[in-house]
Amino acid sequence: DVQLQASGGGLVQAGGSLRLSCAASGFTFDDYAIGFFRQAPGKEREGVSCITRLDGRTYYADSVKGRFTISSDNAKNTVYLQMNSLKPEDTAVYYCAADSRRTADTWGYLNFGVYTYSGQGTLVTVSS
Repeated sequence: DVQLQASGGGLVQAGGSLRLSCAASGFTFDDYAIGFFRQAPGKEREGVSCITRLDGRTYYADSVKGRFTISSDNAKNTVYLQMNSLKPEDTAVYYCAADSRRTADTWGYLNFGVYTYSGQGTLVTVSS
């Protein structure tokens, strides 16, 4: 079974940094995409960033471009989201999700609704 576990959330002041991790296991795809998504109170879940396993292609929401960086360590089956210059509006529960690259490429890398696998989230709180 595919398992995903996000970690690394916490409380940080505006302008600060956090690094989230997503540990993944159980994949049977030749290639897959792993993304971070977030959901703030009262809002829909939105795509933040995504990376593909084989060639490391990255995708970012406009709201985080230039501030967040996604990377992967394939040997550890772990994806990281380095979040810098955090803003109060980044406060949310962050989840990681995964699916085959074909699915993500067809329906949208930052479209959470197309991802089959996701795990429990980690809370990021940015104080002003």
